[in-house]
Amino acid sequence: MTDTDDADPSSDDPVFEAAVYADGTVSYPPHPVGPNGAERTGTVDLREREARVVTWTTSTATPPGVREPNTLAIVEFALDDADGPPVRALGQVTAAGDGSDAEAVDVAIGDRVEPVYADELRKPGAGIREPESQAWDGFRFRPVE
Repeated sequence: MTDTDDADPSSDDPVFEAAVYADGTVSYPPHPVGPNGAERTGTVDLREREARVVTWTTSTATPPGVREPNTLAIVEFALDDADGPPVRALGQVTAAGDGSDAEAVDVAIGDRVEPVYADELRKPGAGIREPESQAWDGFRFRPVE
């Protein structure tokens, strides 16, 4: 297990963090207590893990500030035996290597993807929430050939 609590504090790189629990389960997003009630014991940074598309969909009726069309995928990250079972995450799919808001891209079940950081997953101020009330950054998934 890679414990991101011990990560280099001088690094400004965002971490795509999943939680590891005492019973061996791993979940994303991380929570203080695991799905089976176990205590959180550490974290795994998913940026360096291989992920494959489990399923996907393309939305053509998106919320305000979200690109249209918007391809979303559920991906499964392979973890080694020391880290635990595979973990799944849901996110937008992009062709851009920098995670920017490029057009949605076609993916297929089984495609390999990697997480890429995006400063804005949607346009702040577009919608009913105050832009200062929530984070707008996160990770998208980019197909890897």
